[in-house]
Amino acid sequence: MTDASRLPDFICVGPQRTGTTWLHNVMAPHLSLPVDIKETDFFLRNYPKGMRWYLSFFRSNPGAIRGEVDPNYFGEDIARERIANDIPHAKIVVTLRDPTDRAYSSYRVMRRDAWTSVGVEETVAANRIIRESSRYAHHLVQWQRSFGAERVLVCFYDDLEQSPQAFLDRITDFLGAPRINVEGSLIASERVNTVIEAPRNPKLAAKARNFRTSLKLHGMHWVVDLLGTAGVWKYCFGRGEEFAELDPQIDARLREHFRPEVEALERLLGRDLSAWKTQRATAPTGFPAIRSSATA
Repeated sequence: MTDASRLPDFICVGPQRTGTTWLHNVMAPHLSLPVDIKETDFFLRNYPKGMRWYLSFFRSNPGAIRGEVDPNYFGEDIARERIANDIPHAKIVVTLRDPTDRAYSSYRVMRRDAWTSVGVEETVAANRIIRESSRYAHHLVQWQRSFGAERVLVCFYDDLEQSPQAFLDRITDFLGAPRINVEGSLIASERVNTVIEAPRNPKLAAKARNFRTSLKLHGMHWVVDLLGTAGVWKYCFGRGEEFAELDPQIDARLREHFRPEVEALERLLGRDLSAWKTQRATAPTGFPAIRSSATA
């Protein structure tokens, strides 16, 4: 099999808002990941474009372990079935985060991109992607059944916050890839794609979102990046009020809502996830250095 036709060795399936952008950025210079794009969305929305279209993105680091980081796949049965059918040998990396923190992070993205104008609970209740990708135990079992539990690595955002190097070492060791040293570097403490403010003008944000989507659909990812570097997306999607910490009463209700799935995950993995069921006194700080991005 030539390198141009070589299928990926691994897929990091997310879900969203679990450190996948950080993981992609760290691995991209060292492994064979898609060029000029983080999420091909091939096994979900772009499958009709064919395998040749998909493999055309893998032009970097020939000979290195090949894979992609696409957090859209985790809660989607059709994506899992397609990956299992086309790449049955693939190793799967799942990254999980406190579901309440993750839901609020997703909500902020939706507010930034003018997808919603209502509150957190209303958005979580109405949005299928947030709901479905929060069914951690349910979908993890399906990934394990499709690929074998030994080929599915489960990682936790909590561990990434505590020790980025150890978090990354566990993934590269699982993939059989050389370790990537980030200890003491800026990227080790960098929290990327953090959304800290709402758009000042939701109508402008909606127009910018549609324009950005159109650019991506036409493969003009370099234009998306160029406009991001120029500050266009920050201007369109930001400059509004900063998001406050999640209201304690809403926090408590969301944790109770997610409790059954969290406890099922505890039983499945044998890991104590009490912190995910207990209301926090303050919001988690994450990595010490924060960089906000509106392009992901």
